[in-house]
Amino acid sequence: MSAPRIVVVGSLNMDLVVSASRMPLVGETIEGEAIHYIPGGKGANQAVGCGRLGADAAMIGAVGDDVFAGQLIAGLEDAGVAAVAVARLDRTATGTATILHTPEDNCIVIVPGANGRVTPETVESHRALIERADLLLAQLEIPLAAVERALSVARSAGVTTVLNPAPARALPDSLIRLADWMTPNETEFAALSGETIAVDDDAALERAMARWEAAHGNRLVVTLGSRGAAFLEDGRLRVVPAPKVKPVDTTGAGDCLNAAFGYGLASGWPPAKALAFGVRAASLSVTRFGAQAGMPTLAEVNEG
Repeated sequence: MSAPRIVVVGSLNMDLVVSASRMPLVGETIEGEAIHYIPGGKGANQAVGCGRLGADAAMIGAVGDDVFAGQLIAGLEDAGVAAVAVARLDRTATGTATILHTPEDNCIVIVPGANGRVTPETVESHRALIERADLLLAQLEIPLAAVERALSVARSAGVTTVLNPAPARALPDSLIRLADWMTPNETEFAALSGETIAVDDDAALERAMARWEAAHGNRLVVTLGSRGAAFLEDGRLRVVPAPKVKPVDTTGAGDCLNAAFGYGLASGWPPAKALAFGVRAASLSVTRFGAQAGMPTLAEVNEG
C-alpha cells in the first residue's frame, strides 16, 4: 500500500529554552543554568510526526534568513518531510519561542517572525501540492487568512481537512465549516464553544460536542490529556483511553496525536482506529524529551 499523502500548513519555530533556578525580578539580571535550542512550531512538529510515521509528508510555511532557518528545514528533511514549499524570506527572522524555565514555573515569549508572513498567496502558490494530498493538517500559529485559504483549496479538491485549533482564538464560522475534523483540547473547546465543562463530566461533554457538530457541520476530537481523547460515535461519547506511561516531557503530545490521527484518516482507517493510533503515539511521545525528537515511528506505535 502506498504511503498516505499529507500536507501540513503551519508554523516553524526555534524554541530557545533557558533554565534558571528562579525567575528574575523586574530589571534584574541573573545567571542561567543552561540553554537548549529545540526545533518547534506546531506545524513543523506535526509534519515531523507525519514523516516519522512514514507518510508522504510535505510542509507549507516560512522561515527567515537566519541560522535557525537551515536547522529547521534540515529537521524536516531528516524526518522525511518535503520542505520545498517552505519559503525562505529575506530580511526576516525565523519564528522563535523563548522559554524561561524554572523548577516551579515557566514563561514564554513568542516572536512570529516569518510565520506571520504566510499569506493566502503563499498557500495558493502551492495549490497543486494540496490538491494531490489525501489529507491537509493545519493549526493557528500562522495568519487565519492563510489557514482559511489552505482549508478552502483542500475542500474544493475533495481532500480531507483536519484543523487543530491551537493556540485557542476566536474563529469565523466560514473557516470552521471548511474543516472536516477539529481537534481541540478541553481548554480550546471551551474557548471555541463558550461552554465550560467539568473535567470528569462526560455527559456534559457529549451534549456540548453534539451541539457543536450539529451547528457547524464537522466532527470533533477533544483531547483529554492523560485520559486520552474523545469523539462521538453514532451520537454517543466514546473516550479512547491513553496507556499508562511515565512522562518525561509532554511538550508536543497534542501535535503527535494530530499527526498520527491524520495519518490514520489519510490511510482510510475508520475514525475509532485512527484515534486509538493517535492516542498510542502521543503516549509514546511523552516518554522522550523534545517535541520533534519524541515523535515515534510507525513500528514503535504498532509495537506499543
